[in-house]
Amino acid sequence: GLNAALFYENKDPRTFVSLVPTSAHSGDGIGNLIGLLVELSQTLLARSLAQCNELRAQVMEVKALPGMGTTIDVILINGTLKEGDTIIVPGGVKILGKDLEKTLAGLPLLVAHADDEIPVLRDQLVQELKLLDQLVQELKLLDQLVQELKQTLSSFKLEDKGVYVQASTLGSLEALLEFLRSSKVPYSGINIGPVHKKDVMKASAMLDHDPQYAVVLAFDVKVERDSQEMADSLGVRVFSAEIIYHLFDAFTKYREEYKKAKQDEYKNIAVFPVKLRILPQFIFNSRDPIVMGVTVEAGVLHQGTPLCVPGKAFVDIGVVTSIEMNHKTVDSAKKGQEICIKIEAIPGEAPKMFGRHFEATDFLVSKITRASIDALKNWFRDEMQKSDWQLIMELKNTFEII
Repeated sequence: GLNAALFYENKDPRTFVSLVPTSAHSGDGIGNLIGLLVELSQTLLARSLAQCNELRAQVMEVKALPGMGTTIDVILINGTLKEGDTIIVPGGVKILGKDLEKTLAGLPLLVAHADDEIPVLRDQLVQELKLLDQLVQELKLLDQLVQELKQTLSSFKLEDKGVYVQASTLGSLEALLEFLRSSKVPYSGINIGPVHKKDVMKASAMLDHDPQYAVVLAFDVKVERDSQEMADSLGVRVFSAEIIYHLFDAFTKYREEYKKAKQDEYKNIAVFPVKLRILPQFIFNSRDPIVMGVTVEAGVLHQGTPLCVPGKAFVDIGVVTSIEMNHKTVDSAKKGQEICIKIEAIPGEAPKMFGRHFEATDFLVSKITRASIDALKNWFRDEMQKSDWQLIMELKNTFEII
């Protein structure tokens, strides 16, 4: 066996083999491993490092200096450059000091020790130039593809409020967007490739507009570790899957849970629109609590609905605490149904009385506000019918709500 110790605890590298913990998943420890290799190379292996006398150099810059003419800045990688050496540089230079302005920065500088080496070295530089030209063409093609991709991405219609969509390829992105469009899920941002921190930052913009859409849908792409950490700290949800339906199901479940939480939060603010006609033959108790029969003329009546009388200066008569239909307690009543309701006084206010504060000829309506209308729009829209919204518009005019 081998004597081993963790590298940061190893005080005698000659006796104990240093162990460096690494992670192939996150990349942790790779920097420590490289650092240890460099340290050992410069200490224990310093005398064993191979050296070569053959000159290798790199041209970095071509410039003109006052009093010296055209010069080139060169990095010596190996060997020694001596006065009198013949150098070969891209541009056809044969003699030191002449035609240096034709030199191309970034290409190798070669030294010819004999005349018969010059054609060989020249051919070598020609090959370098060909490779460089090929690289330039490939970079131009890559830039063209990037521009085409940006143009394609910009052609997708984005919403002001929506999720952020990330996919592995353009084809998979188009498939996911089409699926979201048919499922009526809006999207405000799109991208291709792994989820980076910049993508999370873009998705976090929804936190200030509509937090339910502060979501990244990552389809068949990697979510970087630092990106996930940033998402967790900002409050952005990241859903990742390799199948569209799995991704959509995860988002749908989250959206339903979010909506349910918001409905619980706003249930005491949301007031459904309703208009009631009093049945004078069914007045069972005229005061504290008021118990009477009514017909739902429009809208839906829910338990907890505050009622007022527009015909009597919008007097508040109380809150519906019980609804009975055919001698059975129900949670709500719809248009056309005849029901018996119990109305209790609003806490802190004097109880109102039938016959004094309102009459049988008066209509009772739910007392809506701007806040209650917004709550219905945002979190209870699915429970509203077209006729309910028409009643909302009527009551808005009645209450003069802007």
